[in-house]
Amino acid sequence: MNKTIAVEDNLSPVKSFLAARGCRIVDVEEAKSKQADVIVLSGCDQNLMGMQDMIANAPVINASGKTPQEVWEDIQRY
Repeated sequence: MNKTIAVEDNLSPVKSFLAARGCRIVDVEEAKSKQADVIVLSGCDQNLMGMQDMIANAPVINASGKTPQEVWEDIQRY
């Protein structure tokens, strides 16, 4: 897939799952400088650090209550 995905630190299972599928994983804090294709958050704060405003072209996926497979399916839509 070769997408760069910014994933919140507390989502280790999601990070591992996506990395195993060929995604490049970066920290959410690096999302702007690394030009993330998608941002995955735990759902605690949908606008974490103003991410949605800072990176208008990167969709934000709420991983709350989802399995890594479900997050992967959401990412594939973008």
